[in-house]
Amino acid sequence: MAVMLEQVFQVDKGAYETAGEASMTIKRTLKRLGIDASILRQLSVASYEVELNLVIHSLGGTLTLTVDPDKITLISKDVGPGIPDIDKAMTEGYSTASEEARSLGFGAGMGLPNMKRNATTFDIVSEVGVGTCITMTFALH
Repeated sequence: MAVMLEQVFQVDKGAYETAGEASMTIKRTLKRLGIDASILRQLSVASYEVELNLVIHSLGGTLTLTVDPDKITLISKDVGPGIPDIDKAMTEGYSTASEEARSLGFGAGMGLPNMKRNATTFDIVSEVGVGTCITMTFALH
């Protein structure tokens, strides 16, 4: 299966002023490729949530977008504290966001659940003291 497109975005820790820029670029790129509106909406929600998690919870990381004929893959890899209890982190409303993030209106504890809800497949692997990798796919057919 041939990769039609691959883009990598660097996301910095605490970059609240630019949070969402990678997600908007991803949305514009996929719209130009003619991706169905319902898939575009789901991917936009998931990419925004994962980008914000990089800004709020990590020491920075990357978002990698890959478009294949049958699916879109979005991979978030960060350097950071890792997630000690993934099951707890997947609980709606659970958040470890800082006061700064909360004061800016972020950190409601819906990021991971929203990602899982919108993606066709969702996988999260985390190691405390190392970082977290989230892989989401979105079926095109």
